[in-house]
Amino acid sequence: MILWLIVSGGDRPSRPRLRRTRGTGTVEIISHCVWLYFRFPLSLREVEELMLERGVIVSYESIRRWCLKFGQAYANALRRRRPRPGDKWHLDEVFIKINGEQKYLWRAVDQDGNVLDILVQNRRDKAAARRFFRRLLMETGSVPRVVVTDKLRSYGAAHREVMPCVEHRQSKYLNNRAENSHQPTRQRERAMKGFRSVGGAQRFLAAFSGISPHFRPRRHRFTAHDYRTEMHHRFTTWRIVTGCAPEDA
Repeated sequence: MILWLIVSGGDRPSRPRLRRTRGTGTVEIISHCVWLYFRFPLSLREVEELMLERGVIVSYESIRRWCLKFGQAYANALRRRRPRPGDKWHLDEVFIKINGEQKYLWRAVDQDGNVLDILVQNRRDKAAARRFFRRLLMETGSVPRVVVTDKLRSYGAAHREVMPCVEHRQSKYLNNRAENSHQPTRQRERAMKGFRSVGGAQRFLAAFSGISPHFRPRRHRFTAHDYRTEMHHRFTTWRIVTGCAPEDA
């Protein structure tokens, strides 16, 4: 049976309202499309094709609107369910090309590899580092024991101003945790053939960094059985936060 799904324009993407989505089937379709787009390096048209194979006809424009409207809400719900971040933070920045211009993507992860925050900025000077430090403290609501960065001088200047009581370690060899966390972003950047705007990159990466890691446990630390069990728990959590299953599921 072919399912036809027609979606009209909704509220602004920054204020998703899940209660306006009618019907359990519609919620499940939206959840699945958002999961496909943020979990795998797929284009919107490729997600449309995969849904067509499942008997669901939906345009790539509808999928784009769903990802804008619900992606960040799903990512925030997943973050609220995570344990408190570790007390050792790794910070790093890499350049990204946005519409042909060089920008910088700042990222922070804890010692377990959990993404704490990302921020796209024009520069990597003291003001940019200070802005990122303050945003991290506000978003996490905690103060780390140790901050690990590379030897960029902007980190040291901002650290002395924002959190001088926190230990600061600067070494390119100690910061592999943050540097490796950029790999999924690079993969998506290639698949999307680059980002078109700073705002678009920030919106996508903010949702991507909340959804994608949820489905990327450290597989080398699990047996096959334990990995399947862990993924089952994570899919259950996903169904709960997207409204496809009740809280007591």
